[in-house]
Amino acid sequence: MIEINNLKKRFGPKIVIDGVTFNIPDGDTICIIGKSGSGKSVMLKHIVGLLSPDEGCVKVDRMQINKLSKKQIFDIRKQMGFVFQSAALFDSLTVFENSILGMYEHGNRNFDELEKESIRVLSAVQLLPDINDVGETAFQKEWQILKNKKPSDLSGGMKKRVGVARALVGNPKYIFYDEPTTGLDPVTSQQIDELIANLANNLSMTSVVITHDMFSVFRIAKTVAMLHDGKLRYFGDVEGLKNSNDDVVSEFVDRFILKA
Repeated sequence: MIEINNLKKRFGPKIVIDGVTFNIPDGDTICIIGKSGSGKSVMLKHIVGLLSPDEGCVKVDRMQINKLSKKQIFDIRKQMGFVFQSAALFDSLTVFENSILGMYEHGNRNFDELEKESIRVLSAVQLLPDINDVGETAFQKEWQILKNKKPSDLSGGMKKRVGVARALVGNPKYIFYDEPTTGLDPVTSQQIDELIANLANNLSMTSVVITHDMFSVFRIAKTVAMLHDGKLRYFGDVEGLKNSNDDVVSEFVDRFILKA
């Protein structure tokens, strides 16, 4: 479980997060929404230990993040996967090399283990076919083609999937998505949303999604947290969000519906 208790953070005179409290139970898929500058990304950085709060705390599995040693932070981050907004693939590396970068950086040089994990995670994000459907020969052919591709050979949606695959290495308990559908066309955005939902259900992981895309919220969220001017303006399910009587919340949702 992720516990956020009375979290406060300012940068100079600007209060970015102002006394926010909520919990994210294990297995939940939560979308954190709000206008630009509302504190969404700052909240995420506190959860993964990149920022320390001015007041309050964040706990992951009952451990207070800002009180952990470097080794403890390193260990807990092994339970976290992170999908960056732009996928953040290394242009000079192949799909295979990008997908297992974390394992390699942690010292694993066993090629068989690296290849096995790469195949597992790339299959999980549906970049490889089911071997039971196509057979060993066809599967190996697809694998050899995919593993040697560079990011420049991939579509935007495929890059996102490789980014997600990399985050799945090691079977993390938590996975964090930073604007996962930004820059994608509507069809590809829906495919990525379906992927996020399927992974959450099939792998029983906790998913935290920072997004401006309300289509994504309506498709994947079990819980929604809306930040406004540094405060928690809404916390609940999607239906409650749609039917909220809060002026700020309803205006945010209504503007999306009108644009859609």
